[in-house]
Amino acid sequence: MTIRFVTGTDTGVGKTVAAAALVRASVADGRSVIYFKPVQTGVGPAEPGDADFVRAAAEVTAVEGLRFPDPLAPAVAAEVAGEKVDADALATRALDLAAEVDDLVVEGAGGLLVPLSDSVDMAGFARMLGAELVVVARPTLGTLNHTALTLEAARARGFEPVLVIAGWPAEPDLTETTNRARLEAMAPLLGVVPAIPGLNVEAGACPEPPVLRPR
Repeated sequence: MTIRFVTGTDTGVGKTVAAAALVRASVADGRSVIYFKPVQTGVGPAEPGDADFVRAAAEVTAVEGLRFPDPLAPAVAAEVAGEKVDADALATRALDLAAEVDDLVVEGAGGLLVPLSDSVDMAGFARMLGAELVVVARPTLGTLNHTALTLEAARARGFEPVLVIAGWPAEPDLTETTNRARLEAMAPLLGVVPAIPGLNVEAGACPEPPVLRPR
């Protein structure tokens, strides 16, 4: 059984699409897999969330834990809603799900040090699960600094992270090709997820299935 925790160098870098691609890769390898989103923020009660997108894009079981309507870090969104996030309860749920399958893909919110609860950030939650850490990075300008900072924080906490580059263009330019070379020198590259024209996670639009293209 393998647990992968998907984080990003920032919000909006393509974590959900990368998670869907990872899930599809597990299925292609003949492994049973579940996707888990511990906390979803920024969506209303009846709106589709990340788990709904992955369920449709990867055709697998996708589970959502808690949901808060304000687009804030989970701990902050819970506080605004007059609630608290119980990280221990979420970890127990994740481990119960993991016991049912070969692979569990857990998607965090925002970046590695975003607060999940009053006392646990995303890195701490990944440690609670004993998870492998997958860092999703963008290929565009600014990615080198964001990725280096995330990897430094991850290694300081005992992780040996791997990278996925999301939104890889069909025809990369000089910035993207040189960035990729630099990123591959920073950490092992698990693969790239090609950009999908018309993709919109929030609207649930996925014209074609996300694919993890191995390095």
